[in-house]
Amino acid sequence: MSRIDYSVWDHIEVSDDEDDTHPNIDTPSLFRWRHQARVERMEEFQKINQDFNKGLTECRRKLAEVQKKVKELSISTTDDAKAELSKTQSEEKKLKKEEREWEKKLEKHNREEKKMPWNVDTLSKDGFSKSVVNAKPDNVEDTEEEKEQKHKTFVEKYEKQIKHFGMLRRWDDSQKYLSDNPHLVCEETANYLVIMCIDLEVEEKHALMEQVAHQTIVMQFILELAKSLKVDPRGCFRQFFAKIKTSDQQYQDAFNDELESFKGRVRGRAKIRIEKAMKEYEEEERQKRMGPGGLDPVEVYESLPVEMQKCFDDKNIQMLQDVISKMDPTEAKAHMKRCIDSGLWVPNSRTDDGDEKGEDATYEEVKQEQEETKKE
Repeated sequence: MSRIDYSVWDHIEVSDDEDDTHPNIDTPSLFRWRHQARVERMEEFQKINQDFNKGLTECRRKLAEVQKKVKELSISTTDDAKAELSKTQSEEKKLKKEEREWEKKLEKHNREEKKMPWNVDTLSKDGFSKSVVNAKPDNVEDTEEEKEQKHKTFVEKYEKQIKHFGMLRRWDDSQKYLSDNPHLVCEETANYLVIMCIDLEVEEKHALMEQVAHQTIVMQFILELAKSLKVDPRGCFRQFFAKIKTSDQQYQDAFNDELESFKGRVRGRAKIRIEKAMKEYEEEERQKRMGPGGLDPVEVYESLPVEMQKCFDDKNIQMLQDVISKMDPTEAKAHMKRCIDSGLWVPNSRTDDGDEKGEDATYEEVKQEQEETKKE
């Protein structure tokens, strides 16, 4: 018949409160002191274990770096590399020896840990430290692409209804229209109304912009109310109208303040859009004006001396020839070159050989025309 080995129980440290104590000793205090002392011993033992593991890890990291360096130096054949290789190999041996020492310390420590008696803190561990209850997961936020596609689809389907709501004036009319079309109570409607306001302001339809701005704030207030109540906005828009129509002065003041602030933002955004459009238009016109040499004729004209500007204003070639003849030749050549590159002056573009003329030829051409005019 097999016998049961009970020796394993010899290494169990009994609970702190199972010892008999003298009647004059404060038993609860003694038990607390014993438990605290044992916990501190366990924590110190655990700390030593962590230090040993940290030391071993750091030693192995250094060893790996040195071994990598040894491989790199082994390839080189220079004298300096050989001297460095010898030094690095000595360091490698030292680190290997240190690694074995850390391993021995850790192994010894683990053996001591196994010999430690079990106690009430080590006999068992929590199997579960928390309870998990099935709950409705939070809504995952859509990506920007998904939001954009959702908005586009919604607008394509309900654009006419959104515009109709934007033109309503009375509280009762707005409430009734949303009751008949509850799908309009959403972020997509508010976003479309904002864009609609900016478009109207750009078109200088200021009165219409202010009307749509009012309905935009109505929708935004409904959405904010739904957030605060943590409900679907389609289920609380009636509460908004009830509150705004019952002469809650503080609520109405907040509504009016937000409305005025919103209209100011719309005007600012419309101004930025107009300025941007003007800049784009001016740049397009400038590109169209560009001369054959890539210069803007307007900019070149404004940079010319007043006398030369008058020549181009009057389209008087004789006057231009007179002005050039009085100027420094270098300065005259530079001005004529820029005039040609911008298209202000169009000379005979090719010589008899078919080659393009340079700035010297252009200057001489104007000068020659002047001389021919004098002979006549």
